[in-house]
Amino acid sequence: MAPVSQQSWSRKELCRVLSLQERQLRTWEKQGLLHPSESYAFTDFLTIKTLRALKDQRVPLKQIRASFLSLRDRLPHLENPLAAVKISAEGRRIGVQFAGVKMEPVSGQLFLDFDTRVEGPRLMAQKPDPPRQREQADFWFQKGLELEQTGAPVEQAIDAYSKAIEQNPNAAGALVNLGTIFFHKRDWAKSEQYYAAAVAADPNYALAHYNLGNLYDERNDSAKAYRHYQEALRLHPKYADAHYNLALLHQGQGDSMRALSHWQQYLKLDPASQWANIARREIEKIKLATVLPGAKKQHA
Repeated sequence: MAPVSQQSWSRKELCRVLSLQERQLRTWEKQGLLHPSESYAFTDFLTIKTLRALKDQRVPLKQIRASFLSLRDRLPHLENPLAAVKISAEGRRIGVQFAGVKMEPVSGQLFLDFDTRVEGPRLMAQKPDPPRQREQADFWFQKGLELEQTGAPVEQAIDAYSKAIEQNPNAAGALVNLGTIFFHKRDWAKSEQYYAAAVAADPNYALAHYNLGNLYDERNDSAKAYRHYQEALRLHPKYADAHYNLALLHQGQGDSMRALSHWQQYLKLDPASQWANIARREIEKIKLATVLPGAKKQHA
């Protein structure tokens, strides 16, 4: 097994990378699924990535918590059980695979995969172990993040993310980060290629839609930019940055009322940042431009 780096993420970095709202972390912390912290290790990253995937598949939080508590009881030797097992949604149920056994974590009932039982030995002899590939993909993705955060040459980060994609072509996080690297290099074609691949790999990845919206906005393709910003908001209605960019887009097209709505939504979600001052200024400009002079009140 390749060594795991000791890289850590701040809360802000983690929310950015996994397209999460801060309040979502706090909710998971209150439920006992995460330890409150200002810095997260790689195993925490895997846990939060799993929680986000279950949330995206609309598995109820109560069910996630019950599964986590059951796993903790059944696997007491594991400090972070959500990061150590493979978890997937089986319809509205949660399936857990550990040590070659797939089960429902609360009841302990086994999930029998008859195709795997019959064909498994032959297929395993022909193909690399998918869990091993996913493990390597996660390692190279994390390595790419580390290289970016430490200011290493961008070619090294590109190489790391590319290796992650070689191991897992659907590694949406690595695809998005490659798209962002080429976006900053103003290589629009490659940036679009990677962002679009991320959306194809994970249609529910709001950050991928948001970044694709930014790309089209930069290329003055307002229709496509609008579509992807709106999709990001559909997936995460409290995506503050998507509201901000939609406000700018509508304002640039002369649609002041829609711009005003998005500015106001943005302020509700992010009232304290430096960008909030810009939002307040634009709201005031729109209100001043649209208020009709009223008739003076006449004294009797």
